[in-house]
Amino acid sequence: MQEPIWLIQRSMYQVTRLPNGLTVATAEMPHMASVSLGLWFAVGGRYEPAELNGISHFIEHMLFKGTRRRSARQISEAVEGLGGYLNAFTSEETTCLYARALHVHFEALLDVIMDMFLESRFDPADVEKERQVIKEELASYLDQPHQHAEELLNETVWPDQPLGRPLTGTPKTIDQLTRQQMLSYRGSNYVAAAALVAVAGCVRHAAVVRAARRCAARFPDGPPPCFAPADAGQTTPRVRLCTRDIAQTALILGIRTCSRHDPRRHALRVLNALLGESMSSRLFQALREDTGLAYSVHSSLTFFQDVGLLELEVGLDTDKLTRALRLIRRELDRLRCTAPSWRECRQAQDYLIGQLELSLESTENQMMWLAEHLLGYGRPVLAAEVKRSIAAVTPAQVRAVARDFFRPDRMNLVLVSPLKHTRGLLKLLAG
Repeated sequence: MQEPIWLIQRSMYQVTRLPNGLTVATAEMPHMASVSLGLWFAVGGRYEPAELNGISHFIEHMLFKGTRRRSARQISEAVEGLGGYLNAFTSEETTCLYARALHVHFEALLDVIMDMFLESRFDPADVEKERQVIKEELASYLDQPHQHAEELLNETVWPDQPLGRPLTGTPKTIDQLTRQQMLSYRGSNYVAAAALVAVAGCVRHAAVVRAARRCAARFPDGPPPCFAPADAGQTTPRVRLCTRDIAQTALILGIRTCSRHDPRRHALRVLNALLGESMSSRLFQALREDTGLAYSVHSSLTFFQDVGLLELEVGLDTDKLTRALRLIRRELDRLRCTAPSWRECRQAQDYLIGQLELSLESTENQMMWLAEHLLGYGRPVLAAEVKRSIAAVTPAQVRAVARDFFRPDRMNLVLVSPLKHTRGLLKLLAG
């Protein structure tokens, strides 16, 4: 048997690439009682052609529906019967099956996860049942104004391209997907060279590699899939309204930013923290504490390989919308015109560093951290490295990224609201 051809060790992280391209990565945490295991693929919604929109998410669902050895119920019982937890998700750039249990059950977790991926039957009757389940999932999202606004924002920011399509697909594409298309797509894209087994907890790297090697030869061969770069093509602000008979207005302001590889991302994280990520942030204080205009106020960042997005989400009474937008615009302009104080900047940095340290106490979050950075950057990234980068951000750099990104030609406003028109709102965005 061939030996591993690639080995990296950085602090608690070790990475081995097997001869067929399957990567195995671990975060050894011998003091923990649990182990978290994820089977990841560098495949997601933005890899899909338009006619197959939603196929990655559909495949993820089908992996839970039964294998040659286990029924759907037996799959869940095999993990939950150990006191463990089993789940999965599909994002724009990745798909992940993951489980967590006491570390003595690592082999059992790996057996279940590999059985789900390698031996799922995709029974035709199950495909038809799950088709209806996914359509119910789509309908449930539309019932939630903020989730609906999120879908519309993606369409608005990234029109006529994969990033703008719903990860779950549409009722039309879900109805058209066939069992054979799913099997073919899985065989062509979920290949060893795009796969990663990530494990964190009370395990030894060598033992994980040995266990993964027993399954490696059964992974499909082939080159890893790729996606087309995003095309923003935006020169003016955009406003999109979906009029619905609901009590409140769900507002999302999406601002195009930079990719996960852009050195400005660290200053952007600090800016986001002081703008709207926490209860002490500027927008939360201005919109909720000072004026009582909104109950729900939050901002978040999403980074992709080539682009990024900052989202400001607010839920409020429709008659308060114009005033709220003026306050949002005021806070954005303040950051563009005046650097935050060193004290405010340090508070935002301490918040980010503290949240990072707390999250990485969990084996599941360590597994997610390791996998996301390996797939996103091609290497394990130490928390200390990220903390140093965040701590090094200056107020001037925060102002600089605000000037770079808080521009009308990067702004996209989406409203799900009883409002009947958007008169005057475009002017507010244009400044």
